Parts: sequence; C-alpha cells; structure tokens
Amino acid sequence: MSDVPLVLVVEDEYPLQGLVEEALREGGFETAILSSGEEALTLFRGKVAPYRALVTDVNLKGALGGWDVARHVREMEAGFPVIYMTGASADEWTSQGVPNSILLQKPFAPAQLVTAVSQLLNTAGPTAR
Repeated sequence: MSDVPLVLVVEDEYPLQGLVEEALREGGFETAILSSGEEALTLFRGKVAPYRALVTDVNLKGALGGWDVARHVREMEAGFPVIYMTGASADEWTSQGVPNSILLQKPFAPAQLVTAVSQLLNTAGPTAR
C-alpha cells in the first residue's frame, strides 16, 4: 500500500481536471478525478480507496454541487479535509462551506492547491479509512 496521500477531486471541466491532477501529482499526491458529486459520494461511501482529502469545484453539473458533496463527506467523517475551488461563488463560502475548509478562487496557482491540501492534511493528521 502506498504512503502517498490519495486526494478525491471532483471537477466537471476536463481541462481543469488535468491541471488539478498535474499540480497535485507534482506536489506528491495521488489523485482520483471524478466529474460528478454523485459519483464521488458513491465511491467515498463505499470506501473504494483510502481518500485523505476532498478537492471539489463548487458548481458542478448534476444534482449535487460541491457544497453538498463536502457536507455529505463531513457527515461520514467529521474532520475530513475539504478544499473548494470556485470562479464565481466565493461569497457563499461562509454560509455554504463546511468548517475548517479552504476556498481557492479560480484562477489560482497550482502551488496554492498543493499548499492548501498539505495544510489541511497536516492539521487533520493521519486518518484510517
């Protein structure tokens, strides 16, 4: 089993999926990239893999947006690290976001994403899933 943290990424825009994946891999993380909140929750609930953090776009196609995905994940695992990405919904973070999360306003530098994930993982400590 790998000691490299696995980050669950939910982003429905394919060009951004590639940028996020590349940034996280270069930062020392493995990624599982999904395009829908529903799919992400199915995999998270099923404990398909030892996810260590969630990076989600706020505005997703489908019934569940990033706010919803993060709330459901936190219901299952209270301290789970959550990083939101958004281009237009940053003002909703205080009312919609989960506590102790980080919001990155698009466009952001790849290093900002790696720093945000690292910061939350260091705060959360090791988790057993």
